[in-house]
Amino acid sequence: MDQKRISTGYDPRPGQAVLHLAMKRFNVLVCHRRFGKTVLAINEMIDRALRCEADMPRFAYIAPFYRQAKQVAWDYMKHFTAALPDATARETELRIDFAGGRRLQLFGADNPDALRGMYFDGVVFDEFAMMPGRIWSEVVRPALADRGGWAIFIGTPKGRNGFHRLYTSALKAVAQAEEEKREPEWFATLRPVSLTGVIPAAELASARAEMSPEEYDQEFECSFHAALPGAYYARLLDAAGADGRIGRAPWQPDATVHTGWDLGIGDSTAIWFVQQVGAELHWIDYYEADGYGLDHYVKVIRERPYVYGDHLLPHDAAARELGTGRSRIETLARLGLRTRMVPLHSVDDGINAVRTLLPRSWFDARNCASGIDALRAYRREWDDRRRVFGDYPLHDWASHAADAARTVAMGLRRPRDRRTLPRAADTDYDVFAQ
Repeated sequence: MDQKRISTGYDPRPGQAVLHLAMKRFNVLVCHRRFGKTVLAINEMIDRALRCEADMPRFAYIAPFYRQAKQVAWDYMKHFTAALPDATARETELRIDFAGGRRLQLFGADNPDALRGMYFDGVVFDEFAMMPGRIWSEVVRPALADRGGWAIFIGTPKGRNGFHRLYTSALKAVAQAEEEKREPEWFATLRPVSLTGVIPAAELASARAEMSPEEYDQEFECSFHAALPGAYYARLLDAAGADGRIGRAPWQPDATVHTGWDLGIGDSTAIWFVQQVGAELHWIDYYEADGYGLDHYVKVIRERPYVYGDHLLPHDAAARELGTGRSRIETLARLGLRTRMVPLHSVDDGINAVRTLLPRSWFDARNCASGIDALRAYRREWDDRRRVFGDYPLHDWASHAADAARTVAMGLRRPRDRRTLPRAADTDYDVFAQ
């Protein structure tokens, strides 16, 4: 394969040049801090965009937050397109327009609604480990389908979350394609600093002295197994995985299903589905979405075959909305869903309640994958100026699942001694009649 000509002034390092040549349609690049993955990805996007022959092609660069996209990528994008003919930078929209309708634009994963209804010929996800995995499967992947679009995922690990799952599934896809002797659609690579040699040894020694072993392994050696600093539940979930409590936790029809909610205002609503089976708590299902009214979530609940017990709502569900003058409890009641509000509690009490539940919890790995990822990623906010963790959780994509779990932990009644069977229907039929 011939070396790609990149006409932006970009001079790739040897390690970057190798990756440019190796990439396929879908690419997962797990690279250490300061590898140069953002510059690599931007230039790969520009190069592919200029080669694209589709009509009115569209390309997106997505960071975890819109503000972050502007801070990290916008200057690079303007710099590397400045010398290209017919390129116009539009500051307000954070986009580069070319003659003929070709467009590159920056987005934040914190506003997935901005991506809905759009089509893309190519997408770059920067720090995918810090995004909800569903932004790929539910929002962006369908937007690539009819155009045969491509995707590049870059980042450093943040525990065994959706980025880890994507990386391992990409490796399996490559192995399967090679076994079947066909060209793979996927490419996956892991580039630790010990392999690349990009950062001087003295700088690495200084970083190692200032960081915990877990932080160093995660940021520089690309370890998915390093504990996420400040994580509330990661070690308890690791223990659950080691005990075999994350796998299959199928719905048991003879036990009621309770739901625990986090109600989003302008962001995601999350719902856990749980069953109390003896002394165990089975987390059998999880649902999260944004941009929908409460009627959507009632429909989701009714479409599942479960026999329900309590629908648990956080305390703020009693607040009246300005638009309707009704609380969300009242709105849900009008939609036919009877709910129970969890008493007001501190965040710390809720977190401790979840921690108490996790040692006796079982999770369905398939139905609850995105929820488990979020619980692993839920962590304390880091004060970069003071170099200490703050007193409160970081509010990001992981918060919704974690807040819904707190609703479960604070609202779930202790299991009774008798079995929690659904009440049988009244009938005059004599089952013993001959």
